[in-house]
Amino acid sequence: MLHDQLDDRASASLNPTDFSNLSPDCVFDAMHAQGFHCDGRLLALNSYENRVYQLGMDDAPPLVVKFYRPLRWSDAQICEEHQFVNQLHAAEIPVVPALVDTSGNSLREFAGFRFAVFARQGGRAPELDRSGTLEWIGRFLGRIHAIGASESYQFRPTINSQTYGDASLDFLLRHDFIPADILHAYESTARTMLAAINGAYQQAGNVQNLRLHGDCHMGNVLWTETGAHPGPHFVDFDDSRMGPAIQDLWMLLSGSRREMQDQLCDILTGYEDFYHFNSSELHLIEALRSLRLLHYSAWLAQRWGDPAFKQAFPWFNTQRYWQDRILEMREQIALLDEAPLRV
Repeated sequence: MLHDQLDDRASASLNPTDFSNLSPDCVFDAMHAQGFHCDGRLLALNSYENRVYQLGMDDAPPLVVKFYRPLRWSDAQICEEHQFVNQLHAAEIPVVPALVDTSGNSLREFAGFRFAVFARQGGRAPELDRSGTLEWIGRFLGRIHAIGASESYQFRPTINSQTYGDASLDFLLRHDFIPADILHAYESTARTMLAAINGAYQQAGNVQNLRLHGDCHMGNVLWTETGAHPGPHFVDFDDSRMGPAIQDLWMLLSGSRREMQDQLCDILTGYEDFYHFNSSELHLIEALRSLRLLHYSAWLAQRWGDPAFKQAFPWFNTQRYWQDRILEMREQIALLDEAPLRV
């Protein structure tokens, strides 16, 4: 998603260095330069922020290689994420760490592109209606957060109303993405929502920030029935940041308020076996959901100079898109005024 530290780098943000020079030959050359012997099979995997490929290997299982979007993260920020995932892996939490080269480095470089190599992790979507699934996921999230709280990121940003909310709105306004005839309605609604978000943070009080997965939706949880670690596997820590623990829980909830209430209780049944949950953070569920909405629009806007985004998101930046966002924000303002979920 949107890298907060690039918001004031207008020219780079609106025209990010793209992947036009990352041809299949370049991918294979990068891998061969690192000593990996590919057999010519290449499968592009679903990723808009980075470029991710599954590559066949000679006499070895396939590998996954991720080429990082230029200008998004610094080397230090990428390495911090790798180090966190390594800590989780060392604690036998089912994550997929980046493979290291002969010098012990997980971040590699070729032809101006930075990339990392991973073992392929198979799996399917979790069956949420299956008894014990959410509790199982909750146990591992509790373990992830216990390790995440043991240290702090020094280079990666924090999820809060300034980085996800104010910075996102400022970017959209400064670069004239909102149509003029609905600009006032959009800005006034967004600022009303941000005020309600800040009110939710005040109600939550002084919550702890820790290292998070950051984008823990069900698409980033793969379920396996076999292998050394049957059950949930957590993948793609690319959006890992500092933030409140509830950030990694609320995206696992869906359905009616009653259904989300039950799901949260199931998750916390497993979670609190390993890490204490501060119930004050329940005030932040709709606040974080609201921030994600603003953040997502700004992420699309920042990447609008990338031809792949215009092809993948043709509905973005249309009159209808921004009108729908106003309605969406008004719905969130109403939800922010309701009592939070309970545990």
